Amino acid sequence: MRFVFPILTLCKGGAQRMLAEITNGLSDRGHEVTIVMPRHGDVEYPVRSRLHRTDKTVLMESDFPYADFIISNFFTTVPIAQEASLAGKGRHVRLSLCYEPIFLSDQHITFPSYNVTKDIFVLSEYQKELIAINHGIQAKIIPVGVSDLFHNKNLRQSNAALTISAVLRRPEGGHSWQRNQDELVETLTNIKAGYPYVQVNCIVPANEYRLSAQLKKIMKLGLFNLQCPTTDEQLSDLYNRTDIFVSSSIHESALLPPLEAMKCGAAVAAYYAGGNKGYCRHEDTALTSFAYERNLYDHIARLILDKDLRERIAFAGHAESLKWTWDRSVNRFLEEIEHLS
Repeated sequence: MRFVFPILTLCKGGAQRMLAEITNGLSDRGHEVTIVMPRHGDVEYPVRSRLHRTDKTVLMESDFPYADFIISNFFTTVPIAQEASLAGKGRHVRLSLCYEPIFLSDQHITFPSYNVTKDIFVLSEYQKELIAINHGIQAKIIPVGVSDLFHNKNLRQSNAALTISAVLRRPEGGHSWQRNQDELVETLTNIKAGYPYVQVNCIVPANEYRLSAQLKKIMKLGLFNLQCPTTDEQLSDLYNRTDIFVSSSIHESALLPPLEAMKCGAAVAAYYAGGNKGYCRHEDTALTSFAYERNLYDHIARLILDKDLRERIAFAGHAESLKWTWDRSVNRFLEEIEHLS
């Protein structure tokens, strides 16, 4: 089959990783995949599909080749994908990687974008429920996955200190409130005060750290170790050196870092974020709670003090993570496409 994906950027991030893995997986299976991208779009993931960079800063209908399916994603790609579809260039299917009306300010644009096509794929049961309630559309779930580069290398046994890790992202720009980072930094600061012998790693994309005054201010506290991996191998090693991985997000359609950390053998403490419900089960694969309960500190402290609990949670989390593969994601995508054909 022929697919066209209008993609604005493939910079580091969970949504962009999903696009890279789906497009690469389709190409590897022999399908004809074209990524249409404006000239300024970043590409920070390997791409094995045809990449068509336009000479403009915005995508135009004329940039789209003919295909069987046009796969839009972020709300800004929906109108041009629909225009190309109406021009006979392919059936429009939206692969929604996040539910924008909840966390972006342009609800008058983002909300109606879910009424453009009834063919919608989502990442989780949580996201499916939101769209069903708000738009009356029964979306199909394409679960996220974790690369085989992430696996347990049994490195943490040689750690000099018990190690806690969390991902920090650039807060400037106003689109990161759902990550609940202020509470995360406060919690990690209190953990460091209560348990000064632990090491706390803050994992930050290098480009974001370079551009962020707020992230630099956090690191100047001198409490945390800055880690800026540039490859999946480096990120995997960081997860493998981590005893406890902490996630504070409160709204995500899907959430990759805790799942990646689980696959590398770390115990996870997290807030319920909707999209992590499929693999974060309290007292089983993770310690979880709702944000209003403000239990993140207590969850981390329990995992610090109770080695048996930490190892049990890590073992169950690792077993759960093995179900979440990109092969499964691509296979599910193709199954749902076949049902539309």
